[in-house]
Amino acid sequence: MATDQSPKQPPEQPGEQAQKCGFFAIIGAPNAGKSTLLNQLVGAKVAIVTHKVQTTRTRVTGIGMHDNTQLVFIDTPGIFAPKRRLDRAMVNAAWKGSEDAETTILMIDAKKGVDDDVERILKGMKTAGRTAILVINKIDTVKRENLLALAQKLNETGLFTDTFMVAALSGDGVADLKAHLAGVAPLGPWMYPDDQIADVTMRLLAAEVTREKVYLRLHEELPYAITVETEAWDERPDGSVRIEQVIHVERESQKGIVIGKGGKMLKLLGQMAREEMNESFGRKVHLFLHVRVTEKWADDKTMYEDMGLDFVD
Repeated sequence: MATDQSPKQPPEQPGEQAQKCGFFAIIGAPNAGKSTLLNQLVGAKVAIVTHKVQTTRTRVTGIGMHDNTQLVFIDTPGIFAPKRRLDRAMVNAAWKGSEDAETTILMIDAKKGVDDDVERILKGMKTAGRTAILVINKIDTVKRENLLALAQKLNETGLFTDTFMVAALSGDGVADLKAHLAGVAPLGPWMYPDDQIADVTMRLLAAEVTREKVYLRLHEELPYAITVETEAWDERPDGSVRIEQVIHVERESQKGIVIGKGGKMLKLLGQMAREEMNESFGRKVHLFLHVRVTEKWADDKTMYEDMGLDFVD
């Protein structure tokens, strides 16, 4: 996947439409479906998706195209009541993502409705004097009358310019949303090549792939107290890449869970991550995983820098 960030301004052709480029931040409570929506809007997987809340820890930028319009999406961590330093860094990243974008998309889980996390977000928007496009997700899980009542309740806040109802997992309603976003995007040159789908370092993307596999396989046994770090990335003459990663856990007992009996779980995690990297990167990946007990990794400033988060007190 290319990561070149240089602006692309191809020469105009007679009768060619002027280029447009818009920046959109996707915010919402944990597990509202933001990363799933991002992947649908981009048309490829650029953000990890699991059923666990607070999966997204850092800002991931996805790039989608709609005719002559480049749509730059900022997927942010879920906004919730932070308890730890990592929580505070994630919430700060979400609000900062909204500030950096021209348009904010607030995603609401139709089934959960206006819960405490959503109330907190609405209050934050009011305080900041910010409006957003409302996207109600998971509409296939709620009766129509309940959906309409939820939309009315939210629109009565005066915080929303438009409302869309989608099922991000299946893609239902996403095309209409994408067309609308292209319509409101301002005139301007594309900021990325038209074949680039994400603005994230390959090292971080590789770490996110592995972290997703850990969450998917060990969601019942392992808490959130893990992170994945890409320690080495070596390009090979044959075009392949050798990647060394460390899965950081906080306790010795967690290390045993990740490794598994006879190393079987670690081997499976490596196989799953490697297969996805091979496909995503379009090249052969030699992946080597290690597990390390790092009791206070969540207080290590360098970890936050690697994740693209600000280290907060």
